[in-house]
Amino acid sequence: MHIVDGALSNEVVIAAAVLAVGGIALGLRKLPMEKIPVAGVLSATFFVASLIHVPIGPSSVHLILSGLAGLVLGWAAFPALFVGLLLQSVFFGFGGVTVLGVNTLNIALPAVAVFYLCRYGIASKSDVAAAIWGGFGGALAIALTAVMVAVSLALSGEEFIPAAKLVLVTHVPVIVIEGLLTGFAVYLTRKVKPELFAEISSPAGGVR
Repeated sequence: MHIVDGALSNEVVIAAAVLAVGGIALGLRKLPMEKIPVAGVLSATFFVASLIHVPIGPSSVHLILSGLAGLVLGWAAFPALFVGLLLQSVFFGFGGVTVLGVNTLNIALPAVAVFYLCRYGIASKSDVAAAIWGGFGGALAIALTAVMVAVSLALSGEEFIPAAKLVLVTHVPVIVIEGLLTGFAVYLTRKVKPELFAEISSPAGGVR
């Protein structure tokens, strides 16, 4: 899911950077003090999970767990995921500095979309129902990210269309795995810290 430096047109890089900055600013405004530790944990989870790459042809796939970050943090997933991407770029060379905005937008925006689509489902009184919604959200976040990465590549030139198609195909197994992992994480969290999800369906949580 990490697009590397030099792979995209300047127009795509600049437009995505502007949108990412807006998302990060909004996310910081909507990040309450009490959720900063949770945001740190989820940022670290994303950082570690996406370090493990499995090569497939000229590309590679890896876990992201962005759906879980979105379900818990809402808009605050933007700064949390941005920090993880920044550290990966600086310390391991994954992605790159110039495409940091693109990578942040492609991963964080689907996470926020999943929050709004699934927030009431994961606050359900039934732990099983919440887990199913969580699994759906986790899978959907990866599917949307794969589409956004493919679109980013396709908008940068016809020569990137084969790579865009490869991104969509190779991430089908990741979509399934992320769905299962996120569903399990939601179920476990509901057992040990149910208030983490219950509060997002409140009026205050709804605007997060």
